[in-house]
Amino acid sequence: MRKRDAVTGNAFARATPNYGHRDRLRHYAGFGSGIVVNGTGISMQNRGYGFVLKPGHANEVGPRKRPFQTIIPAFVTKDGKPVMSFGVMGGSMQAQGHSQVMVRFADYGQNPQAAADAPRWRIDAGLSFGIEQGVSADVISDLKRRGHDVTQADRWSTDFGRAQLIYKMDDGYLAASERRTDGQAVGF
Repeated sequence: MRKRDAVTGNAFARATPNYGHRDRLRHYAGFGSGIVVNGTGISMQNRGYGFVLKPGHANEVGPRKRPFQTIIPAFVTKDGKPVMSFGVMGGSMQAQGHSQVMVRFADYGQNPQAAADAPRWRIDAGLSFGIEQGVSADVISDLKRRGHDVTQADRWSTDFGRAQLIYKMDDGYLAASERRTDGQAVGF
């Protein structure tokens, strides 16, 4: 193993071979052990960084403790069969982004591309909200009326996650990659 080169960035790839398996590869160069397995480019992670040593703290190291994780690929099934694999990169936005994409897909019947491209919101701290342009002015006014501190961001800000999805159809696959990221959906 060798020490990771000083680079930054996030990479995420999904593949779905014709026999139905879903594979994912994810690399984030912003934290972790800093050790890369020779000849592979795979970095060893240190996902325990969310723990603290302060007695009584909610994230104190201990048995059956699970700190917030940001490596959360999603795999959707219906009647026990694979339907879709997807991921929303973006640190603390990941869980929120996953939820929003899934609600749009499952509850509102949007296709994967539409669900990924839709405007998002982000709960920051306390009553602070980040919202992308494209969210109704009525919604923003109502949140402010209820005491929320609302910040509106650029429509394609990467602060709201970056989703990529592969959806199984009866006759093949549909892949989606949103404009917030530099990825693309490719089939061959």
